[in-house]
Amino acid sequence: MRLLKSSVHPDIKDIHVSSFNRKATRAIVLNGQNILLLYTERYHDYSLPGGGIEQGEDVISGLIRELEEETGAQNVTNIQEFGLYEEFRPWYKPDYDIVHMESYCFLCNIDEVLLEPKFEAHEINNGMSPKWINIHEAINHNKKTIKHSDKKGMSIERETFLLELIVKELLN
Repeated sequence: MRLLKSSVHPDIKDIHVSSFNRKATRAIVLNGQNILLLYTERYHDYSLPGGGIEQGEDVISGLIRELEEETGAQNVTNIQEFGLYEEFRPWYKPDYDIVHMESYCFLCNIDEVLLEPKFEAHEINNGMSPKWINIHEAINHNKKTIKHSDKKGMSIERETFLLELIVKELLN
């Protein structure tokens, strides 16, 4: 899979220290200029649906599971590789200094009707909800959050980069 970007958090001076590797999936579901995203109230941002790949799970199975859980998507088909976004971030647990996050991004189709999402407790507490939104509106929203909000999380830079790349490569 092609490498879209490798990003190192500014607080990290050396990526060759004790690190934890986390693999995740990200789903790109388009309908014209609209894209299926997750809005997170806590961070005031839009992100691609997806999440961590469970032990023993392959990337595609993880993609389908996460998309179904977070958005209520049904009948995930026509899955195509888009690319890998890797990042090195500070880790918050004592066993490791940093996390090496690998986000495997895939373009796919789903049925038009969404079922009820099956959010985990932390996703509910963060105020997550699936939304179809114009991709340009989502990008502008995230850019305003980056510039003006103290609520922003560490993922918004990745998500905004990916949304802009989707526009450049898939919608133009």
